Parts: sequence; C-alpha cells; structure tokens
Amino acid sequence: MPLALNIYARAAPKIVAMQIPEKSTIRPLRGVRILSLALNLPGPAALMRCQRMGARCVKLEPPGGDPMVTYCKPAYDALHHSIRITTADLKTTDGQKKLHRELVKTDVLLTSFRPSALAKLGLSWKALHKQYPQLSQVAVIGAPGQRAEEPGHDLTYLAEVGLVTGLDLPATLYADMGGSLMASQAVMQAVMHKAAKGKGVCIEVALSSAAQYLALPRSWGLTTPDAAIGGSHAGYQVYECKNGRVAVAALEPHFALRLCVAAGIEGVDVKTMLSCATRQAIAAWLLTKTRRQLDQLAQHKDIPLHTMP
Repeated sequence: MPLALNIYARAAPKIVAMQIPEKSTIRPLRGVRILSLALNLPGPAALMRCQRMGARCVKLEPPGGDPMVTYCKPAYDALHHSIRITTADLKTTDGQKKLHRELVKTDVLLTSFRPSALAKLGLSWKALHKQYPQLSQVAVIGAPGQRAEEPGHDLTYLAEVGLVTGLDLPATLYADMGGSLMASQAVMQAVMHKAAKGKGVCIEVALSSAAQYLALPRSWGLTTPDAAIGGSHAGYQVYECKNGRVAVAALEPHFALRLCVAAGIEGVDVKTMLSCATRQAIAAWLLTKTRRQLDQLAQHKDIPLHTMP
C-alpha cells in the first residue's frame, strides 16, 4: 500500500469534547462593561473569560462578521455565548458614530488590530485617552515594540520559540489561548489601575510573548529530550500498550516505585529511572496490558497515568 494511503488508513484519534467551565460564584468583573472589536480566537476567548467573571460584554463586528464563523461555527458559538453582538462598519461615518455611542458606556475596549490599523480608525491610545480619560484599552497584538506591524500567527510565534517540532502542527493553538489568558488578566489589571489611579490605561498583550512564556520550561531545560520530563525519565513517557497508548507521569519517587513494583522491576532509585534498561522493561510490560487493565491499575495502585486510543 502506498505510504499516503497507509497514513489515511490509521485510526483517527478520538476528539474529546471539552466543556467550558461554568461561571464562578466569585465574579470580580461584575459591573464592568467591555466592548470588543477583536476577531478570530484570542480576543473572543478573552471576552468569554471576562463574561464568565461577571463583565457585561458587547462585541462590535464588521458587516462581514467574524471569520471564525467560517473556520468553525461551533467554536464561534461557544466563544460568544451570552455576548451581545452588534455590527458596524468602522470605516464609515455611521459606523464610527455607533462605535462612539458604545465607547461612552465602556470601561475596557478590547482590540486585536495592528497599531497602524487602529490609528486609521481613530483608535490610537492617544486619541482614545484624550476623548475618554476613564476608558482602558487591552490591545492584543502579534509581537511587541517595533515588530507590532509584522504579520504573524499562532504557528509562527510557536515556531519562533522552539515549540514546533518536526512537520506536525501543534495539537492546539497555544499562543492564541495563552494570549487570551493574558488578555483577560490585563482586563483585571486595567480595572484595578482605574480604581487606584482614577484613569484608564492601555495594556498591550503580544501573542509572541504568550508563546515565549509557554516556552519557558523548555528554555530552562526542563523539557529538552535529555531532561527528566523531556524523555529521559522512564516514569514520564508515552508508551504503547496492548490496544492503544498510555501517558505515564510517575515522576515522584513514590509514584515511580509503585509503577516499577507493578512492572516487576526491583531496586528502584533515581539512577534506575533514568536508565534505558528501565524504559525498555516498562515498555515491554505495558505492551502486555490493555487500556482497561491499566485504568484499573492506576485506580487501585494510585499511579498517575492516562490511556488513549
């Protein structure tokens, strides 16, 4: 069978539907009004988090809507649940009037444009702050400083910090989602700054900085191939089992000991867990076990592992 056909013949990985956490009873953004002009993923994901922290959220979309609708309608629907959405063409006089009617009532403006695009729309921080001194802005950008006008996306920012290996795409949009966490944190910072200083503030959130932050463990040497949690520790690996795979995270000595006892390996110490012979022994043992057997073992012996198709 040709290689391409062989690849497609493999079983597709199971996609697990994640539930978005329910609103917390602690709602620190209650009473805060956020207006978002941000499209695609980082801005809407940040807005979703803010709404779940109690903020009143309004999103102003262009006449063509958010491209996310085309990419993935279920994602768009999840991101915008309980968000009031309205439409305006900001390049027109009517659209600008609608925008400023909203800004008068807004505490934090969330954007995801390049600085030059914001300036063309009359939304530079200098212009905004002069007209609305109480307004804060959280500006999601690609990269900080002089690089703010450069084109880029989640994939390029991850590649830049060494988080793209081989030819496979990353499993999720790490920089975008990391950026959304930083943006929602920035909203909290802006609200606190206004409460303390009595005026708004502009906070830039760069997706490249989010990628860099996520890459810190690798830059420190924690997850490089020769590091314990990068591949050298026998108790922290992804192995094959009889009918699938198993992610084993028996890193601490007591977990490693339980794993090795179950596998029939004696004389366990740190040096043992870093040896190739131990990895081979654990790998051979796991190949004799089904996912169900390993799930039961994990529960009965208190071993951190997770089986996968």
